[in-house]
This record gives sequence, structure tokens and C-alpha cells, in this order.
Amino acid sequence: MSLRLGDKAPNFKAQTSQGEIDFYDYLGDSWAVLFSHPADYTPVCTTELGRTAALKDEFAKRNVKVIALSVDSAESHKGWIKDINETQDVEVDFPIIADENREVAEAYNMIHPNASATATVRSLFVIAPDKTIKLIITYPASTGRNFQEILRVIDSLQLTDKYSVATPADWKEGEDVVVSPAIKTEDIPAKFPKGFREVKPYLRLTPQPNK
Repeated sequence: MSLRLGDKAPNFKAQTSQGEIDFYDYLGDSWAVLFSHPADYTPVCTTELGRTAALKDEFAKRNVKVIALSVDSAESHKGWIKDINETQDVEVDFPIIADENREVAEAYNMIHPNASATATVRSLFVIAPDKTIKLIITYPASTGRNFQEILRVIDSLQLTDKYSVATPADWKEGEDVVVSPAIKTEDIPAKFPKGFREVKPYLRLTPQPNK
């Protein structure tokens, strides 16, 4: 059965490029990005893992651990990592799951038979510290991910997890946010002392509360 937003992320034990892990133990109290790749030594995946490594500090300051998955072996991953480091001028220091029996791919519905009967599509999951799934994005094998968008969504998820706000279209860190419709207009000043702007009764904007 397909996973949905709010579902508990399945736990698993697996071999990785850094040895055996228990997924929940690896995550601890961190947020997580789990993302899959069709195969090792493929061009788009090489650029994606390189980009992820280059953004190490950006993920770290958001308390996010990243972990990748491919259906090839851990030994294959280690050889591929050397190519990634060389061609992308990075140091991949996060684990890549070896999912040769496709157990993790099946648990996370990463194989779409109409696209490929054996290879994983480019699935990406953002998982909160309570192990619930907060975001699912699926790309076709031919399209590389936009990692600035992934960071933007993580910023939104972490903000809206703490405050009664939502983020509007194209929102970026530091911009105004939308006050939850559940909050009465007369109650806004007490909750958001920076002030607010009422565009419509159902559209109230306030400065980002944690800035």
C-alpha cells in the first residue's frame, strides 16, 4: 500500500556504504531526507548526490540527516562515491543504502512498474523527528531534483510545525507568512505581536514569527 503524508515512515535495517544501520537509530531526533536513485553510475544521480554533499552545511543547520538509496550493492556504492567525489568536487559523507533485494524500495513504494519493473524512480521523503512523513516528491528518472526547493520546503515544514502559520506560493525564508484560518482576527495580535496585514478576512499576513 502506498505511503501517504502523516504516515509513519517504515523502519528498516540495511547495509549501506557506511556499514549496517537501523534507520530509526540513524535518524535519532533529526529530520531526514530519504531519496532513491535508479542505479549506481548513472549521470543524473551522480550530479544529485554531488549536490547533496555540497549542501552538507545547509542540511546540518536545519538538523536534517540525508540518506540515499540505490538497488545496487554497498561495494558498488563505494566505487561510485569515488566517481562522485572526483567529478563533482565534493566529499560524500552520508550513507547510501544497498537495497539489492528491494525491500526498502517496496516498503516506500519507490518502484513504479509503469516506469520500470526493477529500478526505483526518484522518490524523496522528508521525515520529521517523530518519524512521520511530511513530504513526498516523485520525479521521473530523466529529471534531476531541485535541491533549493527541497531546502525551501524543509524551512516551511519546520516553521509551520512550530507556529500556526502556512507559507504562501514561492515563499522563502524571511518572507511574510499566512496566519492560520483557525485563528480569529481579534486573536492575532496576542499570537503574532509583530503585527499583521489583512488582505481578505481569510488571507492575513504576518512577518515570519521566528525572525
